[in-house]
Parts: sequence; C-alpha cells; structure tokens
Amino acid sequence: MVRERVRELLAGKGASAVVSSAACGADLIGLGEAGTLGIRRRVVLPFGRGRFRETSVMDRPGDWGAVYDRILDQVEAVGDLLVLDIASEDDPYAAANSVILDDAVALAKAADEPAGAVLVWDGVSRGDGDLTEDFGVQARKRGLPVMEVLTI
Repeated sequence: MVRERVRELLAGKGASAVVSSAACGADLIGLGEAGTLGIRRRVVLPFGRGRFRETSVMDRPGDWGAVYDRILDQVEAVGDLLVLDIASEDDPYAAANSVILDDAVALAKAADEPAGAVLVWDGVSRGDGDLTEDFGVQARKRGLPVMEVLTI
C-alpha cells in the first residue's frame, strides 16, 4: 500500500528528482519507486555506507540489506551519492535532513522546477527526536509544500 501511494505521488506530481537518505522502510521504498519511474535519485548519508547500513538498515526487521546495496550501487555509479561524514554533530541524522532539504531546493532551482517535501509516516509525532516530524517542520520553514503519504 505504501509503495503504491509513493509511486502515485511521484508520478502525479511529475517529480524529476528525489533527494533522500536510504534508511530501511520509507526511504528505500521511495528510492525504489523513483528508480522504477526513471526519476533521478540523489542519496545523502550522514556517514559512510557501511556504518549507515548497520545503524539504519540492518537494525530493524525485514530484508532491507540487499535493496540498500543495490540502490546505493546504482546511485553511486551515476555520481548521486553524497556522504557527509558527519562526526561532530549531536545528531548526524538531523544534520543530514537539513542537507537533503537544501540539496532538493538547489536541484529544483537549477531545473527551474518547484521543490517539495514528502513525509511517509502514520501522521502522529513520536515526540522529541522524531526526525520525520522535524523534517516536515524544517521543510515548512524553507517555504516548501509538505505532502504526506500515510502508512495507515
């Protein structure tokens, strides 16, 4: 259901690029659907592929490892993998979210297209430290429209 909703949103909005991290679940689903639709994919990681794989892909249930490896190999091959190597930040994931939004705005501006942000979630904040909610807050602060794909 989530995969279908993401695909419909990307196709319906005529997206030409997706800028995302590559965590298991929504990130990898979105990147996979973008690839299927022929949409440019740009991946931003707060630190190296291996460490990110351990902390954001393999640390949860599901068979996400092979999907992660395949997508990152494809993205890296075309020069659209950005590894930040953030070591000094209190929250490298929040810092990466900021770079994702800045990069999306820059890509949209260069293409003379509008940018937007997509939240894939159940629509309910988990409280302090909810990076999905914070992503939406930061996008709105930049004046970006925020679209939601509900997982329920």
